[in-house]
Amino acid sequence: MGETRLPRHMFLWCVSAIYMSAFASVYVQIPGEDDLLPNFQLGLDTQQCMELISLTGALLSLAATAIPALRDCRVYLVLWVLYLSLYQVGQVFLYFQWDNLLLEVGFLAILIAPLNMPWGRRLSLHDDITFWLARWLLFRLMFASGVVKLTSRCPTWWGLTALTYHYETQCIPTPLAWLAHQLPVWFQKLSVVGTFVIEIPVPFLFFSPIRRHRLTAFYMQVILQVMIILSGNYNFFNILTITLCFSLLDDQHVNFWLCRHTPKKERTTLQKIWSGVCLLVEVAVYGLLVYWTVLYFDLKVDWDKKSVSSKTAFTHYEFNRFLKLVTVPSIWIGVLSLTWEIVTAMFRSACVRGVLRRLWSTVLWAFFAAAAAAMFAISLVPYTFIEYEANSNIWPGVRQAFELTDRYQLVNSYGLFRRMTGVGGRPEVIIEGSMDGNTWTEIEFMYKPGNVSAAPPVVTPHQPRLDWQMWFAALGPHTQSPWFSSLIHRLLQGKRDVIRLIQTDESQYPFSQQPPAYIRAHRYKYWYTEPKEDGSFPQRWWRRIYVEEFYPVVHLGSAFLEHMLSQHGLKDKPPVRRGSEAWLPRVLKHVGEHVRDMPAPLLLWTLLFSAVTICLINCLCSCAYSPSPSDRQTSRHTPQAVAKKEEEKKEVKEEKEEGIQDVMVKKIKDDEEEEDKEGEEGEEEEEEEEEEEEEAVSEENKEKHEERDHFRKRK
Repeated sequence: MGETRLPRHMFLWCVSAIYMSAFASVYVQIPGEDDLLPNFQLGLDTQQCMELISLTGALLSLAATAIPALRDCRVYLVLWVLYLSLYQVGQVFLYFQWDNLLLEVGFLAILIAPLNMPWGRRLSLHDDITFWLARWLLFRLMFASGVVKLTSRCPTWWGLTALTYHYETQCIPTPLAWLAHQLPVWFQKLSVVGTFVIEIPVPFLFFSPIRRHRLTAFYMQVILQVMIILSGNYNFFNILTITLCFSLLDDQHVNFWLCRHTPKKERTTLQKIWSGVCLLVEVAVYGLLVYWTVLYFDLKVDWDKKSVSSKTAFTHYEFNRFLKLVTVPSIWIGVLSLTWEIVTAMFRSACVRGVLRRLWSTVLWAFFAAAAAAMFAISLVPYTFIEYEANSNIWPGVRQAFELTDRYQLVNSYGLFRRMTGVGGRPEVIIEGSMDGNTWTEIEFMYKPGNVSAAPPVVTPHQPRLDWQMWFAALGPHTQSPWFSSLIHRLLQGKRDVIRLIQTDESQYPFSQQPPAYIRAHRYKYWYTEPKEDGSFPQRWWRRIYVEEFYPVVHLGSAFLEHMLSQHGLKDKPPVRRGSEAWLPRVLKHVGEHVRDMPAPLLLWTLLFSAVTICLINCLCSCAYSPSPSDRQTSRHTPQAVAKKEEEKKEVKEEKEEGIQDVMVKKIKDDEEEEDKEGEEGEEEEEEEEEEEEEAVSEENKEKHEERDHFRKRK
């Protein structure tokens, strides 16, 4: 796998933003002096403690989202501890799978985030080891979510009709859910087939050595999560799942998104052959995936009706046998993949220059490799819950380690939508109040269905936890939801903080001036309305029928209500004394009065856009004062450093010019001296030549005189 620096940054940024949404969402829903749960005396006021924890977590995560330097492992450790504290105090109101998932992802962020030091940066040779844990968590989440739908033997999942009920029976649907519910049945069944394919076989591609397999799996997972976001309000859960999907990416693909040019290296003949083999394997895997989908879901195209028929072509026994065959091999696939990352990081550490740096990198490698191996080992216990035989063969030491760490939610088991509820109609609890016991007025909630003419809201990433608990309460008798009696009691008392959980705008609450004297609750069944014959939209979104009484008529001091409160430990207790002069309670009260008047989704999106705006400003400033990646070869520093460097170059140039001038002067002098020497030597040579010429002339004259004398003598 290639470099993963950019995907890690994206992962940490998203974790910070999700923490911010989760803390802020909890903060605006903290009840007043008396909450809906048993009030355990902690020495401090429970409300103030929860407000302080959630407010601190929201501000710290907002700062981490906006400022890159704060995306540090110590910051994520503080955020994880704060959310774990809320989780333990919030009890049933925070016992959701996405809260467990956030705690597990938050702990992984501690291992993945860097340790920023003022004297230097942390060696990042082991980052791929810890980032691999996010990929393993994504695999466990998706594979288990697909498997439990079939192991539960729910007839709607086996009959591929689950989505014909899902859109209208989910907790808080969106307006698009009404439109999705109107799609033809064959398309709904085909969508269930696609869900099974994405959740069961596709996660095995997360560990494929072929890069395009991982990218294909990434886009398939993201498409599924985006479709869920569009059709339902599941707070930060689907965004958190997409965040885990970043572990399938590498820097090259992120640079492709950012339109950054990546220079291509020339490939050797062996690399070209290997690329061709990988392409053949890739196509073969896709072909097998399509073939098995058509075979096991009996897909047939009806060209006349322009539809695709589908049904499950395997039995529950065959699926259990398949599960036994793949559970243990999937563990060994994880072992091999993690071993590859550990060995690769070991070689990188061994190649570090310098004895001390190599020793330090080896120590870090050993620590994080051991941490990753430990996290992987204890995660096998909740992962194998899907298959009894594999779970029973887990080594007892690993099981004991899991039991010791279970209270900290380091690893968890997952499996959403195990069974489809509301097959015979969506159950809803409607609370009614009355001043005289004869005339009753419905108390509408902000988000859950109640008024049949009210459009479904869009509240992501906020989670209205009371509305969610009302959805769970409607699935059974009120005795299964002890907090419901406390809610009725607080409404009879007219507790303002509890009323704000139902309606932020108190003018929409029918008993804002005076609390009701009597309260009761009925159970109804809701269905989506159908489009009109001409294709136009109906005036109402829902239709409903009365089913039964959910909670009898009660009033303050009612024997039934007092019995329920006493039975579950929900009776009023004397409040802890507060220091009226203390500055912290006054600050918390002042902040709460201003923040809780704003609708929670608007508050969360305001915080998110503020963080994004600060990030964009930082990016623009960094682009203005530093070169783009394409220009880093010519300029890699700030303008001040560039100017200083230019001055240094100018000084060096001047020094060089002065040196050149000195050299030239010296050279000229040397040349003149050489010319003088050459001139003197030339004069000497000329004198010698003249002397030689004179000697030659004198010899010639002597020869002539001798010839003349000889001639005269002969005469």
